[in-house]
Amino acid sequence: MPEFAVKFGTDGWRGIIADDFTFANVRLAAEAIAAYIHAHEDPAKGICIAYDTRFESDAFARTCAEVAAAAGIPVMLANAVTPTPALSFGVRERGAAGGIMITSSHNPAVWNGVKYKAWYGGSGKPSILTQIESYLGKPAPRAAGYPLGAAPIREVDFLPTYVKAIEGFADLELIARSGMKFCIDSMHGAGGTILSGIFSARGVKHVQIRAHPDPLFGGVNPEPIEPHIRALGEAVVANGCQAGLCTDGDADRIGATDEHGEFVDPHKIYSVLLSWVLKRKGWPGAVTRAVNTTKMLDRIAKKYGRELIEHGIGFKYVCDLMLEREIVMGGEESGGIGFQRHLPERDGLLNALLLANVMAEEGKTLGQLVADLQAEYGEHQYGRIDLHIPEAAKSGAIARARMLKPGEEVFCGMPILRVDTLDGVKFYLDNPEAKTKPNAAETWLLLRASGTEPLLRIYAESCSKESVAKLLESARRFALEQP
Repeated sequence: MPEFAVKFGTDGWRGIIADDFTFANVRLAAEAIAAYIHAHEDPAKGICIAYDTRFESDAFARTCAEVAAAAGIPVMLANAVTPTPALSFGVRERGAAGGIMITSSHNPAVWNGVKYKAWYGGSGKPSILTQIESYLGKPAPRAAGYPLGAAPIREVDFLPTYVKAIEGFADLELIARSGMKFCIDSMHGAGGTILSGIFSARGVKHVQIRAHPDPLFGGVNPEPIEPHIRALGEAVVANGCQAGLCTDGDADRIGATDEHGEFVDPHKIYSVLLSWVLKRKGWPGAVTRAVNTTKMLDRIAKKYGRELIEHGIGFKYVCDLMLEREIVMGGEESGGIGFQRHLPERDGLLNALLLANVMAEEGKTLGQLVADLQAEYGEHQYGRIDLHIPEAAKSGAIARARMLKPGEEVFCGMPILRVDTLDGVKFYLDNPEAKTKPNAAETWLLLRASGTEPLLRIYAESCSKESVAKLLESARRFALEQP
């Protein structure tokens, strides 16, 4: 197959605007998707298309719509900025053959992308994306049987039914009665004023920041982690809120701060939600987590007698499991958390509502909930650094890491107990500090080349912030070593 600028990775294709993410390449991607739908789905069911707040996202979405319509696939095109989970919900709710979301999620503003959503309301399986790629450069069938020469393009609002669906998961009246106050941060992305609208209708106390659409995202990456989330922490303290709730550029990921404005990492958010779901809701099913996600989840699952399934990095693995068997929750390190009874999809807005629900039901601030988990399951601290390094250095670091043997070598002064190569290279280490703490977290370090960006990611979890910082610095030096 010839080389194309368009390559469908773990969740679609992403590129730099005006470099490789051009109208010509977007048409190429849309044509391949249309060809796939003709070959493997029922094109008469139509396709749902939506977009985020990035530069020209609406125009790129319109281009995809025109390509699909020319191929005889009726189009339901969003009439306004729409979160990714709302588009996924729309695909399943309307029985569409599939969906296209124009977004680059949490990536910097210079990026944009095309996500493909399958008929079940979640990311296309790897097998589907491989098939789509196989149609690149091949024309899709042309429209037939339509008086104007193309299938219709109908503008629709995907939000009302989606909002009603996520509202049904939370006790909004309880949240209102709690008197708790929340700060909402959409990071200038597709989350917009959706949460604020839900809270306003129920009388939930809240303030909102960064709600208006901005293709530059206020000069930060729309990823709800430090340092991009600092504005939320400051607003929480200034307005006397009990928590800050944040969604990323396309609102499928969640971030948060506690009542002191301190960042609450996605691992703690997942742990708070899982503990509450198993304790209060009793929803059935196994629990899944990516290999770079906290092992506190393993301890919570064990307490409630649930199977814990570890998998590779990327929500596609969660989606696959949710399509195959009963899963109560699935998630990953980046704040992408999903519930099978909602969608086989990440949903930052739903998780923000549920986090508020947990606080209201337990009568505790977010900081107090996290402290309770640390006390019960042992202190778990986590950190991550991203190294933008040349491809040769990145692959060299991974190769050298694979050569380190358990029982024979040390890393960061700690003996290597075992190595996991499920996704990247993960070391479990014998940390002397852990022996001084009750129920201490396992110490691990993971090196992995990003599947969507030109960088090496390094993750670590241990029983103290100091230990995590030491691990990350040691790994950084290791990665930058000259062979």
